[in-house]
Amino acid sequence: MSGKEVENMIIIGGGPAGYTAALYASRAELNPLVFEGFQWGGQLQNTTEVENYPGFPEGIMGPEMMTRFREQAERFGTRFVTDDVDRVELGDGGIQKVYLGDEEYLTKSVILSMGAEPRRLGIPGEMELMGRGVSTCGVCDGAFFKSRKTMVIGGGDSAMEDAVFVSKFASELNLVHRRNEFRASAIMQDRAEATPNINLMTPYSPEEFIAGEDGSLASVRLRHSDTGETSEVAVDGAFVAIGHIPRSEVVTGQVGTDDEGYVVTEAGSTKTNLQGVFAVGDLVDHTYRQAITASGSGCQGALDAEWYLRDTEF
Repeated sequence: MSGKEVENMIIIGGGPAGYTAALYASRAELNPLVFEGFQWGGQLQNTTEVENYPGFPEGIMGPEMMTRFREQAERFGTRFVTDDVDRVELGDGGIQKVYLGDEEYLTKSVILSMGAEPRRLGIPGEMELMGRGVSTCGVCDGAFFKSRKTMVIGGGDSAMEDAVFVSKFASELNLVHRRNEFRASAIMQDRAEATPNINLMTPYSPEEFIAGEDGSLASVRLRHSDTGETSEVAVDGAFVAIGHIPRSEVVTGQVGTDDEGYVVTEAGSTKTNLQGVFAVGDLVDHTYRQAITASGSGCQGALDAEWYLRDTEF
């Protein structure tokens, strides 16, 4: 390779999965290089208090948790580049290529951990009130709204699951969907409809999240999809559950992806369809999307890559 340095491992992405992979790889003395991106830390950088990650009985703020993950990996020799990868040239084995602009990096293995991001409604107040009453994860934040009025927005299985989960804590919950028909499976819809404190509101589209005097969410303005009439519904918490977008665009067409853009891995493994290329975290996870499952996946990816490097001649 013209004498150019070849890395053992490059990790693309810097959330719980990428940092855990880096920790395991660096402790194995593989000296990984992490392109963590400008939005390092992943979705937890936009999260307030995390109460469901083991080892933090008092809870921890999302950004602080990611800083600790990063520092722990760095302690064992992980190197970080706080920049977004522009493109990759991935092959089935051999030396892989990763690019920042025109700068080429060569590596024997790649771990993809770019994550996924929640779909947004794109309405006023959504981003401003994120973490102050507006959330994209019912499982993560539902318990903060014990005996409070809540709302879940969406019409698929994720919305139904969030509604049923949050309803365990909330005094009442409005499940809002812009159409009369839901996309959710019949069993999930039946489960939501059978929950006493869930009220189905259709067909309504949210138009604005409105803050109260304390700066937290106070109400949601809805528009009836048929009549156009608007109304405000008082809520303490609102959960946007309209799906996720995997951040796989940089590898689309090179590694196998499914119809939704999630990278496909072998069952029980983090291996992609290309030798030497592994994928972890929310980039491959349709279902759980929790910090702890992403971390576990990152551990698996690092071990799979370590074994691949051990058994492969370059």
